Amino acid sequence: MKQLSNRRILLGVTGGIAAYKSAELIRRLKDHGADVSVVMTAAAMEFITPLTLQALSGNPVHTTLLDPEAEAGMGHIELARWADLILIAPASADFMARLANGRGDDLLTTLCLATAAPIALAPAMNQGMWRDPATQANAATLTARNIALFGPAAGEQACGDVGPGRMLEAEELAALAASIFNTRLLDGVHLTITAGPTREAIDPVRYISNHSSGKMGYALAAAAADAGAIVTLISGPTNLACPERVTRLDVISAQDMFDATMATLGSCQLFIGCAAVADYRPVNVAEQKIKKNNDTMHIDLVRNPDIVSTVAHRKPRPVTIGFAAETQDLIRYARGKLERKNLDLIIANDVSNTAIGFNASDNAVTAIWKDGECNIQQMGKHQLASELVRLIAQQFFPAKS
Repeated sequence: MKQLSNRRILLGVTGGIAAYKSAELIRRLKDHGADVSVVMTAAAMEFITPLTLQALSGNPVHTTLLDPEAEAGMGHIELARWADLILIAPASADFMARLANGRGDDLLTTLCLATAAPIALAPAMNQGMWRDPATQANAATLTARNIALFGPAAGEQACGDVGPGRMLEAEELAALAASIFNTRLLDGVHLTITAGPTREAIDPVRYISNHSSGKMGYALAAAAADAGAIVTLISGPTNLACPERVTRLDVISAQDMFDATMATLGSCQLFIGCAAVADYRPVNVAEQKIKKNNDTMHIDLVRNPDIVSTVAHRKPRPVTIGFAAETQDLIRYARGKLERKNLDLIIANDVSNTAIGFNASDNAVTAIWKDGECNIQQMGKHQLASELVRLIAQQFFPAKS
C-alpha cells in the first residue's frame, strides 16, 4: 500500500454505528503514509466525537459548511482542492441518497460536488436498507458517475440482523483506497535531504557562509515528495517556502545539520546531501561583537564534520548521494569525491558558470556513479529535480520505477 505515501485523504464520516470504525481507518491510512483530514456530518457526531478523530488524524475536524473560523483557514472549496481522494466511511443510506441527487446541503456533500478528486464510498447500513430498491438505484447512479463503492460486506449487524450492509474493515478499506492510485517512482521511500548553506558564527553578529540559495535541494525535496517519498528536508537558512508534503527541520550551522541528519538515519533509505555545508568553522566564537580595532583579523578555523561521508560509511547505510560544486576539472574532481566518500552517486555542477548553480533558476549537471554517468543539459531546477528523481529511482529502486 505504498501508493498511499504522501496522499491526502479526506475522510467523510456520516451517521451510523459503524462510525466507530472510522477511528481505526484513520490509523491504518496514516500507517501507510497518508495525510488524513476528517469531515463529519451532524449525525456522525452523535456516534463519535470530533475530538477523537482530530487526535488520531492530527488535523482539525471540519463539521460545518458555513463556519467562519473554518472558512478563514481552509475554506470548503480549498478543502475540496486539497484532497487526492474523498473516502466516505461509513456512508449511510441517507448520504448516498443525497449525493445521488446532487444535494449540497452540508459540508460533505458540497465537497463531493466541488472536488476533482476521485470519490469512494464505504456503505454501512441495515441489510434491509441496503436491499431497498431506492438504495440500489442510488448505488447504481453513483457507480455510473465513477464513484467507487467499497463494499458493503455481509455478516452480523449491530441490530442483530444478518446480511449485506456491514462496513468493510479498516485494513481492507485502506487497501482499496491505495488501489485508486498509480504506483509512483519512490512510493514509501524514506528520504533525508539537506539543502541551503550553513552559517558558522564568528561572533553574535558575523558569520562565515556561502552563496547557496537552497533552490536545488528544495526542488529535489518537492520532486521526491511528488514521486511518493516520505521526505525530511534539513535546511540551512534560506528564504524559500517549505515544499508541500515535506517535513522541514531548520538548522544554522554545519554541526546542527550533522546532528539533525544523524537523528533521521534510523528510518532513512535514501540520503541526498545537497546542502553547501561549510568545510570549516571558527575554533572560538566571541561572546560579544568583535570591535574594529585593528587593520587585520586572524581567525583560527577547524574542520566541520563531513556529513555525507559519515552517512555513506555507516553500517547499515542508506543509498547515499552527494553533490560536487566545482569551478574546474569537474568530472575528475567529482569522481574522486565519489570514491573517497563512498557515495553511490554524485551530482556534479560547474558553479563557475553564473547561468547555473548558486542563486540561478537553472542548472546543468552530470550524474556520476561507479559504472557510468549521465549528462543533463541546462534546464529549470524543478524540471532538473524531476529528471534526477527519475534517474535515482531507476538506478537504486528499480522495483518501484
